[in-house]
Amino acid sequence: MRQINDAHVAVPGLAVVEVAAAADEIAVAVQKLLAARCAIAPADRTTPREPDQPGVRLRFFLDLQQDADT
Repeated sequence: MRQINDAHVAVPGLAVVEVAAAADEIAVAVQKLLAARCAIAPADRTTPREPDQPGVRLRFFLDLQQDADT
């Protein structure tokens, strides 16, 4: 995954969320759970974890200052 840079968290309320899960469905479920509570820039796919680690990763961005409806 790409490195997180200062712009991703430059404003209070912005966050980068990285989920490590055993399966795509679990990672996407976590993303949906947070999307119901705050505005997010969703990820459209998971990526494999490191070659020696099982599971997948999903990284997305959220903004606690905005409602989920915006």
